[in-house]
Amino acid sequence: MDLKKISDQISVSPQITPDDVATIAAMGFRSVMCNRPDGEGADQPTFEEIEVAAKAAGLETRFLPIISGKVQDSDADDFGQALIELPGPVFAYCRTGTRSATLWSLSQADTLAPAEILEATQAAGYDMAGVVRRIVNGGKTPTDTSDAAFDVVIVGGGAAGIAVASSLISRKPGLDVAVIDPADIHYYQPGWTMVGGGVFDAETTAKTMGSLIPKGVHWVKSAVAAFEPKDNAVVLDGCRVVKYNRLIVCPGLKLDWHAVDGLVETLGKNGVTSNYRYDLAPYTWELVKGLKKGRALFTQPPMPIKCAGAPQKALYLSAHNWETMGALENIDIQFMNAGGVLFGVKDYVPALMEYIDRYDADLNFFHNLIAVDGSAKQATFEVSKPDTEKTTVTVDFDMMHVCPPQTAPDFIRVSPLADAAGWIDVDQSTLRHKEYGNIWSLGDVMNAPNAKTAAAARMQAPIVAENLIDEIEGKSPTAIYNGYGSCPLTVERGKIVLAEFGYGGTLLPSFPKWLIDGTKPTRAAWILKEQILPPIYWKAMLRGKEWLAKPEKVSAK
Repeated sequence: MDLKKISDQISVSPQITPDDVATIAAMGFRSVMCNRPDGEGADQPTFEEIEVAAKAAGLETRFLPIISGKVQDSDADDFGQALIELPGPVFAYCRTGTRSATLWSLSQADTLAPAEILEATQAAGYDMAGVVRRIVNGGKTPTDTSDAAFDVVIVGGGAAGIAVASSLISRKPGLDVAVIDPADIHYYQPGWTMVGGGVFDAETTAKTMGSLIPKGVHWVKSAVAAFEPKDNAVVLDGCRVVKYNRLIVCPGLKLDWHAVDGLVETLGKNGVTSNYRYDLAPYTWELVKGLKKGRALFTQPPMPIKCAGAPQKALYLSAHNWETMGALENIDIQFMNAGGVLFGVKDYVPALMEYIDRYDADLNFFHNLIAVDGSAKQATFEVSKPDTEKTTVTVDFDMMHVCPPQTAPDFIRVSPLADAAGWIDVDQSTLRHKEYGNIWSLGDVMNAPNAKTAAAARMQAPIVAENLIDEIEGKSPTAIYNGYGSCPLTVERGKIVLAEFGYGGTLLPSFPKWLIDGTKPTRAAWILKEQILPPIYWKAMLRGKEWLAKPEKVSAK
């Protein structure tokens, strides 16, 4: 018996025998449902035989036979009703378990999000790709078969999506391109560290999405529910379908605030803040200005995260302000890092350590935030040091800056495009999907081993555009991504350690050493971050002007 748990309510399995029923009862199930017609296989026991054994074991039964490949909408309704009527948990079976899993998926489509359904069935080993449109349509078969269709569809209107749309249009005017994104506002997220440090006003980091969509590019204002790569289709919320010849996937990542117990309830109050949210970055600055003494915690979750330097940037700018105020000696600064190093590229660590020492900050490695009690002002960390047993420690705080755990978006993790960890599976050099040749990905959502930063997306957008155009013209990819990413580490107000690196930690400086030595704190790097990069973002990167981002080319084969 190969039982697969889908939820606390139901488990499914391939065909069972009467001898299995006693085991099913012993496992705590209270009902058995059969979704396989009698006589489908020569070695198949009848439902009556199963029913006799079930009654002897004290289990209720239900016979809801479905012909293979012919699950009707009414069948899903009957299945859902049976789940209500039968005492749970319910054990359902058919020949392989797929029909039972399909019935459950369709019956729950009006109460659970499509990603939740796909994740549950995927974890149980069942692929619901064949009924994904029905799931998105509330469990019902769609009646509208009309599709919008474009040469190129881009999922995501963030930094990566707008930049790659502009790069495509600049290379091939007239290309029929659509950007799918439900958001009204586009944010310059690299600016939020500066908002939290009192340097930028939050309003300067936001513009309307409509003002940024390149001229001639269609904006489909909707969320994506699922992908059907074999049919070159994207399924939107409400079961509308957008067809494509080529697809670019760049919706960013998911900030998983709910992964830390109690965090959502206390964000924005009780001294708990985060520069990872537009509305909270100003609160960071309020807390920093108001703290004269006490303990300040700065957390960093396990990798991967968006801008790995951001958690410590908040520490440095806060500490420098307290230093300027004359309050630093009265503030206990603790950096709680789930990882084992201050920064992943060793060349930049000496300069950063000088500031850790200057601000008298304590480094607590292998400390991962798992719970917050805002009213008590206490944070609980799981401590997972190498070669030691896991422990937990609870720390009092007066202020805490939180970097949330981060994952791929739900609709990405459960899609056919994702790798085992849930990220879009691409070739790290060309950024083309490893299985589907007409799909590319860039930005935070894909699995190349580079830093997840806006600077990386700035470099990736022309590469994806170049390689997609190559593919249209029947050529092999000619643009190669070297893993470039940049992290301007704001170590004090007025100085930055400009970390620029690629795959394997290779240093990839954009400027000569006499102008900006990235391994040392410089005023020039601060001017770049404060005065030059924002207009480059708005007026160059998002408009297809590839300043310092021309693709590295190889000869076409």
